[in-house]
Amino acid sequence: MPKHAANEPSGTPSNPADRAFDAETPAPVDDRDERIGLTEAFTPVSVDPVAGEPEAPADGRDNAIGLTQAFAPVGGAPAAAGGPAHAGGFSYKGDTDDEYPDAFDSLEPRDAPPLLFDEEPPLEPEQPKGRHGKKDKPDVPPHMRKSRRMRRVLIVVIVLLVVLIATLGYLTFRLVNESQTLAAQQTQQQQDAQEVTAIQQEETKDATTETAKKTEAPNLASVLGLTQDEAVAALKHGAEVTSSKDVNEEGNPVKKNVTVALTDEPADTRTGTPTVYLGLNEEGKVVQAGYSASTAALGYGSLSFADAVKNEHVVEKTLQEAGIPVAEGAATLPEDKTVYSTYDTDGTTLVKENCSFSGTVDLNGAAHEWSAVLSYNYTTANMSGNLADTVRIIYVYINA
Repeated sequence: MPKHAANEPSGTPSNPADRAFDAETPAPVDDRDERIGLTEAFTPVSVDPVAGEPEAPADGRDNAIGLTQAFAPVGGAPAAAGGPAHAGGFSYKGDTDDEYPDAFDSLEPRDAPPLLFDEEPPLEPEQPKGRHGKKDKPDVPPHMRKSRRMRRVLIVVIVLLVVLIATLGYLTFRLVNESQTLAAQQTQQQQDAQEVTAIQQEETKDATTETAKKTEAPNLASVLGLTQDEAVAALKHGAEVTSSKDVNEEGNPVKKNVTVALTDEPADTRTGTPTVYLGLNEEGKVVQAGYSASTAALGYGSLSFADAVKNEHVVEKTLQEAGIPVAEGAATLPEDKTVYSTYDTDGTTLVKENCSFSGTVDLNGAAHEWSAVLSYNYTTANMSGNLADTVRIIYVYINA
């Protein structure tokens, strides 16, 4: 603004043009001159005062501004009053990257530092939740999903294989144990049967065949035709009648059976005392005489059944000792062993062997019928496992 403009009186126009303009314009009510300079024409027009801006000075001084002041921000406080450095106008302080970053860089989001030192950093954005309130799983590539699926399948297959192998091992173990137990039982049964069969079929004498002879068979032929008392006296060996029983069988010449014990002879623990059997007819005469004793008491050891009959001729020798002259070989066994053998329910365990023999012999020019029975009982031996416990008895008879 020209210097003279400030010095001119406020009520006098500065030039003729101004005065002409003033002549046409009514004068303000106030005595103060409201005219403005050229630079003041560019000042922003404001009807209402801006809040916070200082009011016009009350001393009536002119508020005219210069040309550079027209472009200053409206409402800005002077720098001297504590406003920003550029409040009084644009100020260039240098073009550095730190103070003025690139335009594109300014568009990038930046993490704001915490306002206070003890302020926690902002939390990560929470993952969106699914339908049931659970966090959605992150997307997994297809090859990783397939790999996980294959691992699960392989784990299941391995577990099943382990269970199958364990089951097969257990079943195999049980089967082997049962097979071994069954085989052991069968082997034991076979061994027992073979031992019994070996004893029965042995053709040589057992070591126990040398058992000492403890008793002799009485002469049965000598008592035929005698009365009961005469026969008892003739038998000797401490003969005593132990029992008698009547017989009422049609066609049987024997009407009374009398049992006589030879008490002077040693008794066997399994068969008892040797015994004589007398059969009396209606007249009280002896028409049949018999004798029984254990083969061991007669001096025959633990012979097999077949060996006792075929090799030792126990039947013939006992008849001969009883006064009945029977030739050796008169007693023979059937070819079929099952004819005289009895087995247990298992079909292999031998329980009993019993065979009858008979024939005719000449006594004092008269023919007499003879008979014999050899019996082996294995019941006790099967329970104890000792064949020496077999009960072996021989019976011999002569008829008048």
